[in-house]
Amino acid sequence: MCSDVTLRAARRGLVPPFIAMDVLRAANQREAEGADVIHLEVGQPGTAGPQPVLEAARRALAEERIGYTDALGIAPLRQAIAAHYRTQYKIAVDPAEVVVTTGSSAGFQLAFLAAFEPGARVGLAVPGYPAYRNILTALDIEPVLIAVGENAHYQPNPELLADISALDGLIIASPANPTGTMIGAPDLARLAGYCREHGIRLVSDEIYHGITYETAAATARAFTQDAIVVNSFSKYYSMTGWRLGWMLVPPDLARSVECLAQNFYISPPALSQLAALPVFDCRAELDGHVTRYRANRDLLIRTLSAAGLTRFAPAEGAFYLYVDISSRTSDSEAFCRRLLSETGVAVTPGLDFDPLHGGGWMRISFAGSTEDIAEAARRLKGWLPVLTGGNSQNKNRT
Repeated sequence: MCSDVTLRAARRGLVPPFIAMDVLRAANQREAEGADVIHLEVGQPGTAGPQPVLEAARRALAEERIGYTDALGIAPLRQAIAAHYRTQYKIAVDPAEVVVTTGSSAGFQLAFLAAFEPGARVGLAVPGYPAYRNILTALDIEPVLIAVGENAHYQPNPELLADISALDGLIIASPANPTGTMIGAPDLARLAGYCREHGIRLVSDEIYHGITYETAAATARAFTQDAIVVNSFSKYYSMTGWRLGWMLVPPDLARSVECLAQNFYISPPALSQLAALPVFDCRAELDGHVTRYRANRDLLIRTLSAAGLTRFAPAEGAFYLYVDISSRTSDSEAFCRRLLSETGVAVTPGLDFDPLHGGGWMRISFAGSTEDIAEAARRLKGWLPVLTGGNSQNKNRT
């Protein structure tokens, strides 16, 4: 017998899309139709994992039983991550504090669920990574947008926090996506102290550590044991598709995170964990990628400046250039759609990262080959005058 009852979808799923992934889908569709695309829309290294990683994966497939692991990750990898903090940051981390995760995305979900009750208020900078606010919203946690700009070096600080009603948490990223800006060690220490004094749980996204151009990034773990640190093998370590990350978890959240991980994920991917074991010894190869990223960044800045786009967030780290296009458009989504359609260059509209002012910005990933970056820059330089056509009214029609 038929029923007239209408089934309803959960409100939690009604979050905004991750627009970068929508752009990727459109770019892939263009490629499937036979047109060429230069992919500058997603934050993905253009290189495969280091050779020792690939060799470790082959050995594991041949010799290991690829099954479930401990929910917190295999002991040798947790030990290697702890040793990385001794080597790279000169701080002691107990392997028991390390939680291996299914990418940093799982790390954020575990962190938010363990640290914040529904209705909690968590601050985050805009422009910033959109998945922060969308995951928080899906979990019934209130994202509190902190507008940051040149005056604050595109990063939150205690002065900005003091102007906001009480927060339960704060998410920071240094280097940041999409701006590439960093929080220096003294400022990070001051921010960690402010959070401790005001009962604010600090969540530090450090997935772009290693990809810096002037100074090395500082870890929040150096200034407080109360912070949740999230990192990943996807960016500096060039293991994006392996879906592997890690967290440093404070003692008061350790058991909660473990139980959540057991129930949500069972365990991180076993093959990826075994493959990652040698990656911390591959710094020479990985630093070579960073040298290429820097050359790509400088090439983009020179070319776009010559084309009349001269305002960028300071790309001190990560592999993104956040570009002010407000002289050409107030609708960055339409601008980027037209750019892809007319030139084959895929970039991400600023509205993905900043729902307040992102209509006048775009993000370009320069993680690919220098040849691709040079060709994309050439196409952009030629297209921008065609876009405006000498008519200022085009600003609002892209």
